[in-house]
Amino acid sequence: MLKKYTLYFAIIAIIGFVTINLGNKTTVAIGKHDLLTMAAVLQNKDILIQDWTIHARKNMENVENLRDAETLAGKMKADYPEWEWTSSSSKDKAEYSAVFQADGNKKESIKILSTLTNGKAHTYLIYEATGHGWGKGTETFLKEELSDKLSDIFRGNATIFSCIKGEFGDKMKKTLPDNVNELMKAFDAKEIESLKESSFISASAYSPMFAGSIESNNDEMNLQIGLRTQGLGGKTTLVVGTPIITIEY
Repeated sequence: MLKKYTLYFAIIAIIGFVTINLGNKTTVAIGKHDLLTMAAVLQNKDILIQDWTIHARKNMENVENLRDAETLAGKMKADYPEWEWTSSSSKDKAEYSAVFQADGNKKESIKILSTLTNGKAHTYLIYEATGHGWGKGTETFLKEELSDKLSDIFRGNATIFSCIKGEFGDKMKKTLPDNVNELMKAFDAKEIESLKESSFISASAYSPMFAGSIESNNDEMNLQIGLRTQGLGGKTTLVVGTPIITIEY
């Protein structure tokens, strides 16, 4: 059953990414991190945060060929020499990757992906930060370090996705529909579409708490919530993402 649920989310995420590629409305000014907003709402609902992810990317339109991509990678290496860099390339594509992990709870990565199509390079610059749990160190990183880092990497706006995995505490031992309704109220969100089964619910919605949005069936959406229960007496887990869920569930 877990594979089935994972497939549902994969389909939803693919639809979201296709929508973004057709008309991106999620590019927001660096410096405002929706992850902090989501975490505050979830913690207020007695939800234990297990994992979190920030994913930022930008289409580097000024990178016109693979040599430009190599130059970009060289600049990134100079800016982040302490990161562990690897690369691979062929006649029509190149990939440069870097990983940095200062502690066991947080990991950061940078990727430059460039592919030639009809002699023209299509290049994406990607940054991702992932972490386990939630504490003062996480909040300090998000409030005091991340904005400057994203500004240094992207030199402007970037498309940012934020996701949190968590588990419900004793205060929300209710049915899945009731839990979803409570979360919708907490995010002041309007449901756009949903998939509901006895042990699994996924819902797409729009919340004024988040600046970005994408179109889904002619409606604006910027929030996805997924809940799964292990049955009577079992734990209930969730994934929340804005504007869409981008991590495996």
